[in-house]
Amino acid sequence: MKYKLICIDMDGTLLNTDNQVSDDNIKALKKATEMGIHIAITTGRIYASAKYYSGIVGIDAPIITANGASIKDSGDGNVIYNNPIPSDILIGCAEILKKYNLKANFTTGDTIFTSYEIPETHSYKVTNKIVPNEFKVNFLVFDNINDGISKFEGKILKCFVGEDSNLDGFRNARAEITKTFGDFLHIVSSGVNNFEIMQKDSSKGNAAKRLAKRLGITKDEVICIGDSENDLSMIQFAGLGVAMGNAMDLLKSEADFITETNNNSGVARAIEKFCFA
Repeated sequence: MKYKLICIDMDGTLLNTDNQVSDDNIKALKKATEMGIHIAITTGRIYASAKYYSGIVGIDAPIITANGASIKDSGDGNVIYNNPIPSDILIGCAEILKKYNLKANFTTGDTIFTSYEIPETHSYKVTNKIVPNEFKVNFLVFDNINDGISKFEGKILKCFVGEDSNLDGFRNARAEITKTFGDFLHIVSSGVNNFEIMQKDSSKGNAAKRLAKRLGITKDEVICIGDSENDLSMIQFAGLGVAMGNAMDLLKSEADFITETNNNSGVARAIEKFCFA
């Protein structure tokens, strides 16, 4: 068996546009697991949300969240790796974001806190209405965001900025944060009008590398599948980097193979081609 670990992004990859996992994807993942291949959900999402979808797929697999800032076992939630952002850097980032009138979400393993009320249409709030309590995401609002940063010191894994119509402010804020704190942070996008801030060395590629090493697997035995900029590092790391048919052009240009779209079970098609043939 050539491939022993498959790291799979969620949004735009494992999930279709209705935020569902297709039957074909579920069947392929279960069959791969039965063959002894390790599966790792690898997402920018919060752990509680990723764990819920891991349960839907029906596999007991490691979960990489916050774009690589955290790796946990799915079953017991045991922490394999955790890389929170220092509070002083977060406060500095928050000041820059305020300067450009941008909204930001700060996330821990099970909580999102902001300085504004998140709308009920937010994907986590929609999911909260249908999932058991253990998979619900906590939402908190602080008048002064620094109070939230202080409360969750040492636990904040990611700062998400966007989606925002203020594109000039968005670009300028990202540039200023990169110039000011770029030596300490890893900044990527998962869409055209957002960016995500993590601690240095927190990336999906580094997380895949750490997990492979823990499992005694070489990079040549790893498949990584994704669709956005935040998946680029793991596509570049993998022995086989797979871009979704709906992936951004940059990712497609770096991938070894382009599969079907997320609405056409592209994950299943790639696994069938390279693991079941």
